[in-house]
Amino acid sequence: MPIGYLMIEHRLIERMIKLMTDELGRMNKTNKANLVFLNAAIDFLKTYADKCHHGKEEDIFFRDLYRKKLSREHKKAVDTLIEEHKMGRKAVAKLIDAKDKHSQGVLGAIKSIKLKLKWLIGFYPRHIAKEDKSFFIPSMAYFSEKEQNNMLREFCVFDNSGIQETYRNIVQALEKKK
Repeated sequence: MPIGYLMIEHRLIERMIKLMTDELGRMNKTNKANLVFLNAAIDFLKTYADKCHHGKEEDIFFRDLYRKKLSREHKKAVDTLIEEHKMGRKAVAKLIDAKDKHSQGVLGAIKSIKLKLKWLIGFYPRHIAKEDKSFFIPSMAYFSEKEQNNMLREFCVFDNSGIQETYRNIVQALEKKK
C-alpha cells in the first residue's frame, strides 16, 4: 500500500523534529546556535521532507487523486495539504535567512532562528497527524489495488537515488551525537 510508504517517511521526519526540539531547548538555555546542526536540519527539511516526501505526495499521490471524482471534503483536504506544504517551504526559507544573518553576525538573528524552529516543530506534527489519521487511509478507497501498486512502483522509482538510506543515516548520526 503506497500510504504505508509515506507513513514510514513521516516517522523519519518525526525523529528529525525531535532532534530539532532538543536543539531548540539547548539554544534557549545557551542562546547559541549550532550551525552544523542547523545546516543538517535545513538540508533534511528541504531535501527529504519537501522534495522527497512532499514531492511524492504532490507529484504522484495528489496528482492521481485529482484524476478521481473526489468528494468535496477530500478535494478540500488535498488543497489544504498542498497549502501547508507551501507554508512549510516558506518557513524553511525564513529559517535559512535567519541562519545566514546569524552567520553574518546580525544581532537578534538567534531570536529569529528560535522562532522559526519553534514554528516548524509545531507545524510538522500537526501536518503529519492530519495526513496519517484523517486523510491517507480514507483516500485509498479511490484507488484499485492495481492503481495502488502502480503508485507504489512510481514512489520507488522517485526514490531510486538512495535518498531514503542517506537521510535515515543522517538522522541516526545526529541521534548518536545527542
